[in-house]
Amino acid sequence: MSFKIALAGNPNSGKTTLFNALTGSKQRVGNWPGVTVDKKMGILKGHDDIEIEDLPGIYSLSPYTMEEVVSRKYLVEEHPDMIINLVDATNLTRNLYLTSQLIELNIPTVIALNMMDLLNQKGDKIDVKKLEKELGCPVVEIVASKKNGVEKLINKAVNMLKSTPKYPKVLKFSDEAEEFLNSISNIISEKDFTLKRYFSIKAFENDSDALKEINLSSKKIDEITKIREDVENREDDIAESIITTERYDALEKISDIVLKKAPPKLSKTDKIDKIVTNRILGLPIFALVMFAIYFISISTIGTAGTDWLNGFIEDPVQPAVKSFLTGLGINEILIGLVVNGVVGGVGAVIGFLPQMMVLFACLAILEDCGYMSRVAFVMDRILRRFGLSGKSFIPMMIGTGCSVPAIQASRTIENDKDRKITIMTVSFMPCGAKLPVISLIAGSLFNSAAWVSTSIYFVGIFAIIISGVILKKFKSLASEPAPFVMELPQYHLPSIISVLRYTFDKAMSFVKRAGTIIFASTIVLWFLANFDFSFNLVDENGANSILASIGGLLSWIFIPLGFGSWQATVATVTGWIAKENIVATMGVVLGLGGSMNESSPELLQAFASSIGGPIGGYSFLLFNMLCMPCFAAVGAIATEMNSKKWTLAAIGYQMVFSYVIAFIFFNLARFFAEGIFNLWTVIAILLFATLIYMVFRKSKHKERKMEYSVNIAK
Repeated sequence: MSFKIALAGNPNSGKTTLFNALTGSKQRVGNWPGVTVDKKMGILKGHDDIEIEDLPGIYSLSPYTMEEVVSRKYLVEEHPDMIINLVDATNLTRNLYLTSQLIELNIPTVIALNMMDLLNQKGDKIDVKKLEKELGCPVVEIVASKKNGVEKLINKAVNMLKSTPKYPKVLKFSDEAEEFLNSISNIISEKDFTLKRYFSIKAFENDSDALKEINLSSKKIDEITKIREDVENREDDIAESIITTERYDALEKISDIVLKKAPPKLSKTDKIDKIVTNRILGLPIFALVMFAIYFISISTIGTAGTDWLNGFIEDPVQPAVKSFLTGLGINEILIGLVVNGVVGGVGAVIGFLPQMMVLFACLAILEDCGYMSRVAFVMDRILRRFGLSGKSFIPMMIGTGCSVPAIQASRTIENDKDRKITIMTVSFMPCGAKLPVISLIAGSLFNSAAWVSTSIYFVGIFAIIISGVILKKFKSLASEPAPFVMELPQYHLPSIISVLRYTFDKAMSFVKRAGTIIFASTIVLWFLANFDFSFNLVDENGANSILASIGGLLSWIFIPLGFGSWQATVATVTGWIAKENIVATMGVVLGLGGSMNESSPELLQAFASSIGGPIGGYSFLLFNMLCMPCFAAVGAIATEMNSKKWTLAAIGYQMVFSYVIAFIFFNLARFFAEGIFNLWTVIAILLFATLIYMVFRKSKHKERKMEYSVNIAK
């Protein structure tokens, strides 16, 4: 007999660390059916008959975000044999809010009370026996990052699974609340529900998804509506808020019973936060941190790995493959396809893998220790000054990995207009696929200077802010920012296993793209770069090739941006399929293969002449970082917008904005650096003035001013 356990908890509660500790290496990562939300499954260590489903981190079972929808659907429909609910002991009441909803699902539950070491450092104490009595389920103290208490948790869960099921106690609300919930329960009593309490509350909250599930008659719906309206009128509040208040009132009573707080004093987290979240120092510190990360990944450790891997691909891999194929008597054209097209093109992309791995490892450390949550808090202050939603920064952070989940993360933004703006702009962030392009430009034209990659990161942030300000001036997108409520976890040492696993997953995702999309693209590109329209083999420079002809037809578009060669043009166009294609294309058309990041004068001259020198190279980088993202991201935009008009508007805005920014930069940079003044310079000045006007002009379409507050819980 096999069992299923659902692992549920708040974001930043250490759930991923616990999942890794419970399952070890026996894990599978995919997506939930129909949505691109991580689905992690694993086998409990030492128990091959017990599967653990790691649910997305959520704060409640309300169906507002895709993560909440996925978790609720799984728990209600699949009804696992047990729930392990991870609770952050340092923020007991806030975490028990989710617990109070989970125990209403009538599923045997074990509470894993995490971060007990941090609680003890604060001097606080939790009476575990009393907490068990109040919740009606076992509570196990753990420190997931150190694996303390994990074995005890496993034993407790296994023993419960293989014995008579014991169900937790639901929270007792006020007498008034229990009265109207009992009335609703009686209305749905003809249904044989084990989840009657859960559905009674959801029916009172007018949860449309829950009402569909219980399929009540219109008469019963009307009766429940009457009860809800009477209570709302009496309490002068909406149903959801009434239930939220009831939950917190009940949880505060439990907290008073089980939690003994030490006299208030500044914790290590508080002392650190006084500096890193300081209104003046917060942003400069963030800038220095990101500079250090890119310095490590692009200019030092990552570059050393990339140089070695590039050299390995160039020699001995390419010569060995060529020698092997020649020995087999393979046609020279096919040898060229394999050596220069496949190995050279894919190798040009794979060569940047060490830099990507170092970058993702650094970002994982920042996320795991709790710093990135502080960055969101710091950026909320800035974004709100410009009338933007602080919630937009969460997709921005996700966007440093991949634009697709970043676009999908916009679902957490309740305001539809803010959500649309976020979808239109979040792909400005330099995702993992753009890193090889950044490394290529930095390595070939700027001696791997860390400021290049760091500047592009902040260009992405500023582009989002400027775009948000401009787009907010239009009637169809004008709105006041929605409140931004978030939780700041305690600082703690990152889990080495979690960091390594995150880095490995991101690296494998990159390698898979290189082995599929990039592999197919390089074959097509090699053919187009080596044959003319009569299918005759062309010279080594490829000037008469099909690719050169296509690039020549379009290159005039990019001449004002400083990179009007056919090579740079086709690299830009192929980048719209996948951003890594830019590097692969350059590797094929210039015949550089695995040497894309080498510093020999010949390679630098060939690349620099095709890209327009350092100023043209940075302009090339600006355009390709800000223009339309890859096809996969465009598909995500279309899905999230659910409108052809808004999808085209998003793509159109990205293309125009990127062109204008690159145009202004290239022509003004040439004027200040080289003294070149021409018609393009005049147009650049006019465009810059127009951009400034669009940012600072007063909006005629402001909505009614909203009161808001930012709640930070530690």
